[in-house]
Amino acid sequence: MIQALYTASTGMNAMETQIDVTANNIANVNTIGFKQSRAEFADLMYNVMQYAGSATSDVTKSPTGIEVGLGTRVVATKRSFTEGSLKETGNELDMAITGRGFFKMELPDGTEVYSRNGAYKVDQDGTLVNSDGYKLIPEIVLPEDTVNVSIGTDGTVSVVQANQTQATQVGQVLLTNFINPAGLHAMGDNLYLETDSSGQPLDDTPGTNGLGLLRQGFVELSNVQLVVELTDLITGQRAYDANSKIITTADQMLQKTNQMKR
Repeated sequence: MIQALYTASTGMNAMETQIDVTANNIANVNTIGFKQSRAEFADLMYNVMQYAGSATSDVTKSPTGIEVGLGTRVVATKRSFTEGSLKETGNELDMAITGRGFFKMELPDGTEVYSRNGAYKVDQDGTLVNSDGYKLIPEIVLPEDTVNVSIGTDGTVSVVQANQTQATQVGQVLLTNFINPAGLHAMGDNLYLETDSSGQPLDDTPGTNGLGLLRQGFVELSNVQLVVELTDLITGQRAYDANSKIITTADQMLQKTNQMKR
């Protein structure tokens, strides 16, 4: 009976994590470039009272054995990097990636970080930066008298300056890919850090070596699907309730056992 209490408690803990992950997905449904996560579970060790194949007589063996599981645990929260929908913004500095790849940026301390959020601005020096002022790498600086910016699908950045009609190329946007994007560390602010599990960053021109293309004037929305998340939320809540019911039932059975001893 005590085992049922412990087993159900592991189920409640697991469902708490499930609901926490789902809540984060729903909270970021409108976050540009956000990628939804899902919790993954595994069963715990088993209490084996009789192994399958154990002898039951001189000539017969147990076909199944007797094993009682001890519950469940969270083994991973896997992030899905499926592409989100594109939204047109009209901002000529916004970029969306159609396909694989990340934008590379640099933190003030020199750390390289990666993101799918392509909403860019210019700082006081004309350098392309994100909303927190982190520079896009390779660095792209727009001339002070720029009147028009064009970003090709291959990342070529060209500008038309005042009193000129011909466009001048001022930079090249590169994308970064990883063998295992799910292994990246999410540090918040739509940024990811390289880890041993993600593999080494592979930089290249958009549209080459499996990388996606760029769409100027668009941003990539979150890939969260509310219908799926609400279904997961209901499933998690019902599973939590069911596990709590097991604890209540086991407690009532223990009470009856104690009453019998009296």
